[in-house]
Amino acid sequence: MPLYVVATPIGNLQDLTARAREVLAKCEGVVAEDTRYTGQLLKHLGIEKKPFHSLPGFDEARRADAIVAQLAEGASLALVTDAGTPAVSDPGALLVRRAVAKGIRVVPVPGPSAAIAAVSVSGFAEPSFHFAGFLPRKSSARAALLSQLGLLSAQLVFYESPHRVGATLRELAAALGDRPALVARELTKVHEELARGTLSELAARFSGDVRGEIVIVVSGPADADAQEHSGRTQEHGDAAPGTGGDLASEVRERLARGERPKEIAQTLSARFSKRAVYQLALKLKKQ
Repeated sequence: MPLYVVATPIGNLQDLTARAREVLAKCEGVVAEDTRYTGQLLKHLGIEKKPFHSLPGFDEARRADAIVAQLAEGASLALVTDAGTPAVSDPGALLVRRAVAKGIRVVPVPGPSAAIAAVSVSGFAEPSFHFAGFLPRKSSARAALLSQLGLLSAQLVFYESPHRVGATLRELAAALGDRPALVARELTKVHEELARGTLSELAARFSGDVRGEIVIVVSGPADADAQEHSGRTQEHGDAAPGTGGDLASEVRERLARGERPKEIAQTLSARFSKRAVYQLALKLKKQ
């Protein structure tokens, strides 16, 4: 029998799909990140006395094989996390890999996702996005990852805990440049907040006591289209210092002085993505 990967609400219980409810009702057992939390959800749905298998993130490696063994024997199980889609910065990815390796059918039951919800309201110009999840805990690993992400011409999406969001926003500004960003807090819940501004502005805004689940969406590196967009969407109508409008002006000035695109990219690499500056310089040089 299959392993159903079931997305559950990230806040508003009305976001649970009819199919998800049907699967949870009919499956023989539920694999849950926190059985107490999922037990409350099932009680709300009128689904009680369902066998549980606990799969917390800190112990997934040890518990996954026993669950896979039950699936191999014919059990029909639903994998859920506390909120949103399992195996996406939540427990379940290892279980899914091991189930696939054993030839067990894995069935997605899609639904709420905090990352997708945040991207859908970001308003940024880039049509693509890169989901980075939670940044590594070690500073060296974070720095290495952000260096790579800074080269992507895409929106960057992060999850963060409320007590670290201010520090992370400051770190993102230092590593990526002071790009426009969105902090989505408590999505779909009563106190939902969508805060917009540059990374430094948002870092100041969220420097104190912060509560709730956090998604950070950062716009891609400045290019001609993103600069125009950024200028339109700033609260006061002007590009904030260090964002796309300033970069374009500086690149134009350097081109006018006879600097080559590679030289400009190298000079500005401490503040902006080197590749993004180079592409922008090439584009402006042709105009």
